[in-house]
Amino acid sequence: MSAPQADLTGWVAESFTGGEFTHDVYRRGEGPGVVLIPEIPGAHPGVLALGNYLVDNGFTVAIPSLFGRPGKAITPGYTLATLTRACVAREFAAFATDKQRPVTQFLRALARDLNAKTPGNGVGVIGQCLTGGFALAAAVDDAVLAPVLSQPSAPIPLTPRQRRDPGLSAAELDRVADRAANDGLCALGLRFSEDKMAPRDRFATLKARLGDAFEVIDIDSSPGNPDGLSRMAHSVLTDQVREVDGHPAYEARKRVVAFLTERLT
Repeated sequence: MSAPQADLTGWVAESFTGGEFTHDVYRRGEGPGVVLIPEIPGAHPGVLALGNYLVDNGFTVAIPSLFGRPGKAITPGYTLATLTRACVAREFAAFATDKQRPVTQFLRALARDLNAKTPGNGVGVIGQCLTGGFALAAAVDDAVLAPVLSQPSAPIPLTPRQRRDPGLSAAELDRVADRAANDGLCALGLRFSEDKMAPRDRFATLKARLGDAFEVIDIDSSPGNPDGLSRMAHSVLTDQVREVDGHPAYEARKRVVAFLTERLT
């Protein structure tokens, strides 16, 4: 059995400008809003399948195309080329610590726009891989009520400082921590236990600041794990999902839907 995949059928694209950036945004569905930020190399068939899953569970989903070509299947060359471009882009500041990334201004604007066009008092934001931490940075804005960080990989964890870095600036984390302490904001974090690109130290930093407001799903990918997961497993909500009850990535996807439903409806 392979991971679920989908194409662009049913998705409607429109240009959106937020801050100093303009990107196409693919929208579909009805109900409370969720910004689904693609992982490297872009809105590939696995990301689109995740989007459809969220739509089928009652959400309006907006997928910003920050890199790559929407609908294009993953290949090693495509992934490497996209990652290389993303790592040098000022928009993402892929290696910087204690950094307010420029792309988060675009994402906050998109969250506010989606909130204004959907029912409820706020929206969810899901980030994955390079964009994982962007979801929490978006929660600086009051429009974001349910940030989900799936295998957050920025800054790229090459040094101990980068591994400990929460993926947003100290000022942004202060604001998120204040919302968690005083406004009831909660966040959900997902990773595989052996994933070096989404280091355990990063989640430890976030847990120390956010406490019980940060729910962590740490899926066992150690050698000999009962589900046969590779120690190289990375993409919790897309590539590693097998639509079988009890499969840990599928159960994590279900928990994301429950979390969004609890927070937004």
